[in-house]
Amino acid sequence: MTKEDQFDGMLLAMAQQHEGGVQDLLDTIFSFLARKTDFYTGGGEGAAEKLLLTKFKKHEATALTRMNIEKEERAETARRRKEKLEKKKLEEMESMESEPCKIVELSDEQAEKLQAELNNEKSNKTQNGEQLSAGPSKEEKMESDEKKGDEIDDDDPAEKGKLLPNSGNGADMPNYRWTQTLQEIELRVPLKVNFTVRPRDVTVTLTKKHLTCGLKGQPPIIDGDFPHEVKLEESTWVIEDGKILLINLEKVNKMQWWAHIVTTDREISTKKVNPEPSKLSDLDGETRGLVEKMMYDQRQKELGLPTSDEQKKQDVIKKFMEQHPEMDFSKCKFN
Repeated sequence: MTKEDQFDGMLLAMAQQHEGGVQDLLDTIFSFLARKTDFYTGGGEGAAEKLLLTKFKKHEATALTRMNIEKEERAETARRRKEKLEKKKLEEMESMESEPCKIVELSDEQAEKLQAELNNEKSNKTQNGEQLSAGPSKEEKMESDEKKGDEIDDDDPAEKGKLLPNSGNGADMPNYRWTQTLQEIELRVPLKVNFTVRPRDVTVTLTKKHLTCGLKGQPPIIDGDFPHEVKLEESTWVIEDGKILLINLEKVNKMQWWAHIVTTDREISTKKVNPEPSKLSDLDGETRGLVEKMMYDQRQKELGLPTSDEQKKQDVIKKFMEQHPEMDFSKCKFN
């Protein structure tokens, strides 16, 4: 703890007891200096004021510098988010353009044959008394199978009831969809309204451990605690296409997969998370090294082999033993 930090707790407690804010706090401090010290009289005429202004200017410069740095960082973060969003939209548009609809013209003979097949199929269904209520349709059956497939089929009791991650290593919940990387979380909340939503129409309250969001005047769509902390200064939200609330959360711990967005939701199986190897190239050198090490250690554990740290420790012990053949290590236990 630095010298500047050691009194923070005491001063913060004092500040919280002054309902009038900074004005009342300063009044208390200067009253104490006048009553209990020679601050105003000990240094001669004008000395106290000069000392006060010197200290004020010193810490004012520090505060302004910090504010400007944080402002620039927020602007840079917002710029990166905007570029990322625009790039994603551009990729989606290019993808749509690269797959144009194909219209195939049928000859009169082919058209008559197709119509006859359709009429025949319809006639057979009528004769067999097929009704939609007689059983689930193909689409309903597929949807049911997909819902069943969302749950983990695992012998591990700890995994029972958990969801399989979606393609983005997150989950598709009833009211929102979320995806994640080791660095951040992208949360998409559809706003089911018949008008173009603007920022003033929504309410978003974000803290390090809690999120509340939804349309103003309506019950929150999400209101719960995060399982882990987020970086507030690097977390942002925007309205996408006037219909979707897009929230980006920056993780504090960039070595951890989240099992859910809020603790009241069902968990996904983080064992089934499958990060794309190609995405490692997008990470900075330090983060990429940590991710590769984590993935290597996970594979080693699954194979019953030593992790990178354990292997390094074994190599050091082996090298030491080779350098000291005169020593007897037969009774030593290396943990």
